[in-house]
Order: sequence, then C-alpha cells, then structure tokens
Amino acid sequence: MMKRRDFFKNGLLTTLGLGVMGSRPVLAKPSLYKGEKAKNIIFLVSDGMSSGTLNMADILIRHKLGKPSNWISLYESNTVKRSLMDTASANSFVTDSAAAGSAWGGGHRVNNGALNIGPNGEENEPILQKFKSEGKAVGCVTSVQITHATPASFCVNQSSRNAMPLIAEDYLNLKFDVMMGGGREFFDPARRSDGKNLFSEFSEKGFQVVNNKEEMNQANSGKPILGVFTEDGLPYAIDREHDDNLKRTVPSLAEMTKKTIEILSQNQNGFVMQVEGGKVDWAAHGNDAAALLYDQMDFDEAVGVAMEFAMKDKNTLVVITTDHGNSNPGLFNPGPKNVKFESLFEAKATNQYILNQIKPDTSVSQAIDMVNHYQNVTLKQEEAEQLLKSFEIGADGLYNPGKLPFAYFAGILSNHNAVSWAHTNHSGDYVELATYGPGSENIPGFVKNYELHNFMLEASGVSRSKFAASV
Repeated sequence: MMKRRDFFKNGLLTTLGLGVMGSRPVLAKPSLYKGEKAKNIIFLVSDGMSSGTLNMADILIRHKLGKPSNWISLYESNTVKRSLMDTASANSFVTDSAAAGSAWGGGHRVNNGALNIGPNGEENEPILQKFKSEGKAVGCVTSVQITHATPASFCVNQSSRNAMPLIAEDYLNLKFDVMMGGGREFFDPARRSDGKNLFSEFSEKGFQVVNNKEEMNQANSGKPILGVFTEDGLPYAIDREHDDNLKRTVPSLAEMTKKTIEILSQNQNGFVMQVEGGKVDWAAHGNDAAALLYDQMDFDEAVGVAMEFAMKDKNTLVVITTDHGNSNPGLFNPGPKNVKFESLFEAKATNQYILNQIKPDTSVSQAIDMVNHYQNVTLKQEEAEQLLKSFEIGADGLYNPGKLPFAYFAGILSNHNAVSWAHTNHSGDYVELATYGPGSENIPGFVKNYELHNFMLEASGVSRSKFAASV
C-alpha cells in the first residue's frame, strides 16, 4: 500500500517565497529588459492545458497549500505579459501536438502529424538547430517520451510524429546538449526492431547516459546528457509522489528543469531549452482529474524553477504556454463548502492506477474500498457495479494500452469530485501565453502560434537571415 505524503509540501512555491493565499509578491517587471536581447530562452509547454486545467490547479494549490500557483501568481503581480494564442494547424482548426510544436519550432504551420515538414514536403529548419548553429547550448526535457511530438518539434524534420525510433537516431546525429524524459524503448536494442543500441552509440559520441534521478544529479556539466528514465512516458506526478521507489528513481519535471539549466547555463553564449509537461495532455485524454491537476502542479513547479533563474539572471526570456486545449475540463457544483472538489486534495493515485488494480474477480465492496482509499470518495453500490461492468464495454481515450474505461470512470467520479469534461480530445480554443524578460514587451495581446518562432529569434538577436519566411 502506498504511503500518503503531502504533495510538494516543501516545493518550489516555498522556494520562490510566494506568500499566503491572495498575496502578490513584488517581482521584477518586464520593462526592465526593454531594448535588450535575450541571452537565454526557456520555453515551457503544459501540453493539452485547457483554461479550466490552469484555474482548477490554482484553486487546488491555493486551498491545499495556502499559496497561489506560480503561473497565476505571475498574472496577479503583473510580472508577465499575458496574451492569447491561436493554435490551428495547416489543415485543421484543431491541432495535434506535432503540428502545434512545429509552428513554434519551424515557423510555419504544417499538417497534423507532421514534424517541420510542410504540406508540400518543404522542410522547415527546427529552431534548436538554428540556435545550436549560433553557438548556444540547447536541450529538451519532458514528462513523456523524449522522442514525442512536442520535444521533437523543436529538433527534427520527420513526415510523421510516429517515427520515434528514427527521431531517437536524429537526436544522436544532432548531438544536442541535454535531452531528458521517457521512451527507453526507442534506445534499447532489446526493444528496437533493428536491434540498434542507441544508449551505447550516445555514449560513444561523448554523452553521459543517465537512467535514474541519482545518476542525473551526479552528472557533470562538461559533457552532453541523455537521460531516459522509463519506458513510455514518466509516471504521473501523483503516482510518483506516493510511491517511494518511483520518487527515489524518477525525477520530477522541476528537477529535470533545474539540472538542465545548471548544465546549459555553463555555455558563455547562452542557451535555449524547451520544457514540456506532456502528461497533462495524456491525463486530459483520459479524463483523469487527479492525474491532470497534479501533473499541472508538477509543471507549475518547473515554471517556478525557470522564473527563479530568470529573475536572478536578468537576461533570460521565459515563455509559458500550451500547444492546445484538451477535453475542456471544468469545475461544476463543488458541493457544500466545496467538499466534492476538495476530495481531490487527499487523492493518492490517478484513475489509471486504480483501474489497473481492478481484476475480473474484484468484488463491488472491494471496488468501493479501493476508490475510497485512493480517491477519497465513496461510490454508491450501483456506481461500483457500473464501474466493474464498464470493463466489458471497452476502452476509450488515447494513451490507453491497457484498454481501460477512462471516460466511463471519470463520468462516475464527476458526481463526487465536481470535475466534468467536454470530450476526450483536443479543442480549438485560443490558449494562454505568458512571456517574461527581454523581448516580452514586443508580444501583442493576440498571436498565432507560428509567430513565436521569429519572435524568439528576434528576441535573442539572431540574424534575420535565419527567420522563417513570412506567411
């Protein structure tokens, strides 16, 4: 049985010195940097974050920990420039992560599923390749596979986001400075269909290959790092925090971000890095409220790390955003004194974890006990019966190899945790965009996703010859 602990009790919300609920910390203002160029860029993406995700996570953090979230605190204190962003792809109002990331990474909209390959086959040079050629250190960290769509969109050209074995080889040839996340199956010879041992090949090319949190922490800044901590994506944050072995071996997004900044900042020419909270998107696809909100908290911790560095450094552009909404969750009818929503304050595991514990011989009473233990809600007998029967109906949602009834379980839980969902897939919403540091004063109140490519190049003083051609 997993031991319960306070989530992020001594996390970076405390480190940053943010005060009690409702306080507005006095922070540096973007105007201090007007006219200067950014030496460094930290681009943070909470993948698949609908506006409801951001606001519910802030409510949870405020009332569970007594502090505002880092992201909303930046709005409260008027520290960042706030904008809305249009997220469309070349062939749809509703983008996928590959096309959304490629708009940033290559400066042009591409069709869903493509990575910096345009509708007519044109290759758009990825932004980290541009910055690497300028002498900057570059890298990506993510809570999903390091070969997944969002990190890959800043790095490579591939006609399909599904070409993850090839993307892993692209990373080997590009020799970026830090790449960290999950996806061991794309580097391990036992899991690759071609039998290539990419771990050995990375080591032969001078990389430090790290496989757990301790090895990551011990890595030095003199050599590039490949960190691959799990197969598939990393565990959800709430599951990691309540499992002693996972907490010991798998780093959080904030821990990866801090280590990456430590390494990349040794470069005298500066650095550019992307940070992705990728499992926010996976949780939204699964309509998994506990997974969603605690992974958003995990991402918010990484925002804290980035902002702490940027405010001390005074020469770093920070971009905080999402690539698209997903499933549009919202808080409805939280109950007397918000008791329904507050059940999530004491949650110990994701819906996915619970559903994986249910077996064909699980009884109704066992299901009720299990959900009560892990989610702090008591199902009615008929709800538990429906839950057990739902396994016969079939799977729903993406990122669901166990063929679990994600949406069905979420529908039952919405009666108890007050979180409801519009869908199980991406939305066409305009999304939040927050910028801080040199260049942020030039961001308008409404932008199209591909416009961020040239914005980052211009903010850092890169020659206009490297800009993506005007659309």
